[in-house]
Amino acid sequence: MRGATLIDMWSGRACVLVAMTVMTALASGGVASAGPEQSRSLVPTAAAPVVRTQSAAVAYANEHPDAAPPRSNDFRCRPNAAHPRPILLLHGTDSSAYSDFGEIAPMLARRGFCVFAINYGGRPSTTSFGTEDVHRSGRQVAAFIPRVLAATGASALDIIGYSQGATIGRYVIAELGAARQVRRWIGLASPTYGSIFYGLAPLARVPGLVAAVGSDTVSPALVQQIAGSDFLRRLNRGGDTVAGVDYTTIGSRYDEVIQPYTNIALRSRGARNILISDRCAADMVGHFGMPYDRYAQQLLINVADPDHPVRPQCRSVPLGSGIAEVVIGAHS
Repeated sequence: MRGATLIDMWSGRACVLVAMTVMTALASGGVASAGPEQSRSLVPTAAAPVVRTQSAAVAYANEHPDAAPPRSNDFRCRPNAAHPRPILLLHGTDSSAYSDFGEIAPMLARRGFCVFAINYGGRPSTTSFGTEDVHRSGRQVAAFIPRVLAATGASALDIIGYSQGATIGRYVIAELGAARQVRRWIGLASPTYGSIFYGLAPLARVPGLVAAVGSDTVSPALVQQIAGSDFLRRLNRGGDTVAGVDYTTIGSRYDEVIQPYTNIALRSRGARNILISDRCAADMVGHFGMPYDRYAQQLLINVADPDHPVRPQCRSVPLGSGIAEVVIGAHS
């Protein structure tokens, strides 16, 4: 019953403290979205080092806003027979492609994939992305897909989305006509059915409260990812997948952002849902640490490249690892 004991640790005042930390970490760069000019995208191109932790990636990205995930966005790349589809990486909330994929991107490139990434949903006055209206973010991503296909000569690509990026990927496929351009979708810590944020989510529906708190604290994209939001209800209405696309989620029962953690899973027939702790009980990685968790990375590689699998190496990851470092990095 060790798992139940550890989950109980999140109860009471500890839950409130973690919730406040999570909300701050996710929304520190959020601002109001008043018009089309308030949301921008960027295809990062600056060379940047491989990083091993998200806190290091965030710190570097803060100083180098044009940093691209290593070995990504090479528009001269041509897919090979073993890996005929390029991969598009979509980052999470209040983040960037480099912050979330500074280690995953070169892993995929070394295996022979053409890897691309876009920073979406940013406000012009900030260096962070994924804070603005998700509909506009989706349109930015949808416009980038034909550019990738034209450059590589591929007829379709695969999407790997982390956190909000997973939802943006599903939205582009289901609502913006990309179903014929995408063959595989992989969601890492996907907020498929949103989060209740330790019971704080209903506060976002109190008339005027978000405006009173200020959108510097609660970004438009964050509100749109709350369980039961209009956006998620419409996206999941009639099924959360689209025929012809292969869907897989990789999640954690210890996710400190998505509660209940069961909201990560897709519910449509044919979708595959993987919980890390079901395969490696010692790995209690949460939401923030997942892009840099070795076991999660290896699971992701096996889904993205099933013809060349690796044996994931299970190792101990303590509960709560990396949360403080990410928050500090976001505010450094």
